[in-house]
Amino acid sequence: MSKMQPINLRSFKQKAKHKKSGMRRFLSRLERESPKGLDKKIAILEKEVWQETDCLTCANCCKTMTPTFTDKDMKRISAHFNMTVTEFQKKWLKRERGGDRDWLNKVEPCQFLNLKDNKCSIYEIRPADCAGFPHLSKKFKDFVHIHKQNVEYCPATYKLVEKMMTSMP
Repeated sequence: MSKMQPINLRSFKQKAKHKKSGMRRFLSRLERESPKGLDKKIAILEKEVWQETDCLTCANCCKTMTPTFTDKDMKRISAHFNMTVTEFQKKWLKRERGGDRDWLNKVEPCQFLNLKDNKCSIYEIRPADCAGFPHLSKKFKDFVHIHKQNVEYCPATYKLVEKMMTSMP
């Protein structure tokens, strides 16, 4: 078992760029032909991944992606700042173009990320999307499209898929 190592983002981004298409093909194949016990196997591998991954040395998700803010998230977070939901939206959020027109951060990195220590300033009340990220423990088939995207952004997702590829040829 590997020991937790700080994440070198530059190195990770190079590896991810080089391997992402192969990883995405692998995930697509698993999506089409899921072997029996896949979610159980992923649960075992996920435990290993979290023993090796220190998110506070990375925070790439908060630096390069935005969560979707639900109505519930916006009510909770705006109340924390003694703002109305509308004031909160005007100050920090924008509507997604097309599609579902979700509420997203206006800026990257996330306005709530402290870049000195990679900690979230609203961690206890963060959006549900952030709390569930990177969605590794969810049912594989329901989140494979997310994993295909995240192999390029999240070292934990990358490690999980890498482990899957070596243990499930």
